[in-house]
Amino acid sequence: MSLPINLLHLADIHIGMENYGRLDSRSGLNSRVVDFLRRLSQTIDLALEREVDVCIFAGDAYKNQRPNPTFQREFSRRIKRLADAGVPVILLIGNHDMATADRAASSLDIFGVLGVAGVIVAGREEVHQLTCRRGQPLQVATVPYPQRSRLLAHDDYKNMTLEDLDLALGEIMQKNLADLAAEVQEQPDIPAVLTGHFTVSGAKQGSEQSVMIGRDVVVLKSLLADPAWDYVALGHIHKHQELNGGARPPIVYPGSLERIDFGEEGERKGFVMVELEKGRATWEFVPVEARRFVTVRLDVTGSDDPMAQILDELEEHNLTEAVVRVIIKATEAQEPLLDDKPIRQALREASYIASIARDIDRAQRHRLGGVSAEELTPRQALELYLDSKQTPESRKAELLRYADPIFREE
Repeated sequence: MSLPINLLHLADIHIGMENYGRLDSRSGLNSRVVDFLRRLSQTIDLALEREVDVCIFAGDAYKNQRPNPTFQREFSRRIKRLADAGVPVILLIGNHDMATADRAASSLDIFGVLGVAGVIVAGREEVHQLTCRRGQPLQVATVPYPQRSRLLAHDDYKNMTLEDLDLALGEIMQKNLADLAAEVQEQPDIPAVLTGHFTVSGAKQGSEQSVMIGRDVVVLKSLLADPAWDYVALGHIHKHQELNGGARPPIVYPGSLERIDFGEEGERKGFVMVELEKGRATWEFVPVEARRFVTVRLDVTGSDDPMAQILDELEEHNLTEAVVRVIIKATEAQEPLLDDKPIRQALREASYIASIARDIDRAQRHRLGGVSAEELTPRQALELYLDSKQTPESRKAELLRYADPIFREE
């Protein structure tokens, strides 16, 4: 009987994201790039401590398809640690890894060209037969990001609308998934994993919508909930989630290792460790020490000394080494008293100050009954204006009577 397989499942590293970063003097890199690299190092450290047998990286190694040589070196160095430990690594091609031009190289193809021992670059739909670190056999079916340009290379699809292309691509994916499931069932005693980089119906989106390239084809969850698979390892969506409600097989997005922006402020970040046998997969989400993103909302509208209140409340927050944004709600009369300089001084322990924004309660808003001018019809705006000028009712009625034909013409 084969030993259980300890499988590392991670995705969406996006090395090269530099938003909310600054120059790190020790490495010469952007501090956010350093964050992403540290999370990958931490992931590999923890996986090796847990005696990982195989690694599936489910796509999006870099921010884009043309990473600079330093990013490539640092990613390769970390993947090599796994390979040197005898851990086979599947590198699935995600949408940020693949070239936009047909037949151009992806950002991960260099591993395949150099024939790096123990590293498989998965750029097409196929089943890979692996021998894991402790000799266990494993089947891994790979489905890279579905790309429309692959269809446009064929004459039959060149004149299709985007909607028709999406429909055709969905039908092709459905057939490919069925064919992969049939292939792994030819060896029914060997555990089988499906890994794909795409959006699945019912998944909760995260901030990856702001960094996606193009629009997505959505794969039905029912196509993945096939008993041929013992585990489904997904990438592409940054929010960690399991989609099959605890049923077999687990259909899991590990999420990204680092936060991209404030849309991911409250999300846990990490990777997944799976204990896998034929017919059984138990998994655990393992959190990593991702950079904290913190929004501080301050309401000083009732304060006689708004700056003192702001500085006092900031002291109550643990903002050390966090990416911070501050949103201050104040009145129009208080606005001249607000000073960013002492606020920035109070935030000196933060890693990065994203913004200090002011939500000013304008007097105009009170005159308009708490709504913005854009929400009013022209007639409502005129009525409120006349009321603010204390126009007599008879005069107001007369002006509105003359104004109504003008509004109708508009």
